[in-house]
Amino acid sequence: MAQQPITLIGGGLVGALLAVQLARHGFAVEVYEKRPDPRRAGFLGGRSINLALAERGLQALRMAGLADEVLQRAVMMRGRMVHDRDGNSALQRYGVDDSEVIWSVSRGALNMLLLDAAEAAGVRLHFGQSLVAADFDAQHIRLADTDGNEREVSTGLLIGADGAGSALRAAMNAHAPLGERVEALGHGYKELEIPSASELSPALRQLGGGRDQFALEPHALHIWPRGGYMCIALPNTEGSFTVTLFLPASGAAPSFATLPDSTAAAAFFSEQFPGLLSLLPRFAEDYDHNPVGTLSTLYLDRWHLDGRALLVGDAAHAIVPFHGQGMNCGFEDTVVLADLLAATPGDGAAVFAEFQRQRQPNADAIAQMALENYIEMRDSVADPHYLAKRELGALLAQRLPSHYMARYRLVTFTHVPYAYALERGRAQDGLLEQLLRDVPRVADIDLDAAVRLFQSSLPPLAALRHG
Repeated sequence: MAQQPITLIGGGLVGALLAVQLARHGFAVEVYEKRPDPRRAGFLGGRSINLALAERGLQALRMAGLADEVLQRAVMMRGRMVHDRDGNSALQRYGVDDSEVIWSVSRGALNMLLLDAAEAAGVRLHFGQSLVAADFDAQHIRLADTDGNEREVSTGLLIGADGAGSALRAAMNAHAPLGERVEALGHGYKELEIPSASELSPALRQLGGGRDQFALEPHALHIWPRGGYMCIALPNTEGSFTVTLFLPASGAAPSFATLPDSTAAAAFFSEQFPGLLSLLPRFAEDYDHNPVGTLSTLYLDRWHLDGRALLVGDAAHAIVPFHGQGMNCGFEDTVVLADLLAATPGDGAAVFAEFQRQRQPNADAIAQMALENYIEMRDSVADPHYLAKRELGALLAQRLPSHYMARYRLVTFTHVPYAYALERGRAQDGLLEQLLRDVPRVADIDLDAAVRLFQSSLPPLAALRHG
């Protein structure tokens, strides 16, 4: 097959992996990235420094031949370690065993690995190149380097993987409105850091469990749920944890508006997260220096301009981070798009339309589930009714795996469409609510009757599992 030129705007996680996938299919790929090369300048992402890698993302990496290399640099997380106000903690497993885990990966390290892989596959990478304008009819784009010098380049098929603040999306929207809607969550986030245990005093190390490397259990995503707000912590390979505080952006206390500096925030942490505060020796520096990030969901009516330009990943469907699926969804995009382009070379219009047809319902579904998961994480993980549903679901998963799999597992450990996981999850949740309505204690529920209810109410899902 003659190589078809493809121009990618954005060399972040999704752009770099898409470049690898396309190069493996024989396409000639050029990538233009506005940041300097992170492999030489250091990673300047300005966003969350670690991410949750799940099965969907892993499958995309497997298809690029990169999964093993990535997992060597990741930390396994078996479940949520929930910390209550009294200092007690309990692990809520994500899956049935260690075959169903997620992985904490460094955004910067993963990006650099993917850029190396893209370069090795023959992709041409251009850094320090910001998109200034695009002429979609003439197939030209105008780029500016870091000194402001501009140049025009001809493009092949033009694809934007340049993130939630996509410059290509803005250019497309100016050319023909895409029906863009951005729904702000109204909550923000700020990142803090628990250093490796070796940097803590012996007393604090003992408080965290006496481990030599990690101050907390390393194989878990830690959550401190407090109702309308929460903290989470993800492990890093060298022993530190990235802590993220999620709070309302404004309004009555507590909010970022009422906690403007580390003095006010330390008093708040002393009351709400005392055990966590003791593990944050650089709290004041981190709180005062690190910005408050915004959280929103992006919706577009159109992801493409016929065959002239297409958006993928966060550029098309940015979501809030509470299901750990933003990167995984974007990686899934790369597989679908690369396969479609390989199957129908030379017909960008048909491919772009089919890509949106396949992916948009699933992007909308994971956007909805991510919003719902925020409420679950901050409010529900310590709620007795939630825990009862979780316990009953676990029993049904053992007794009736053909008909019941928790929605979280469908999303995180299988390849079923997100839209199916959303629909199936709602149906299953309705049945669990029905079973617990009159018999609130799981121990008192007739499990045989519960099994019959699921069998009679829902089709089996065996054919869709891991498919």
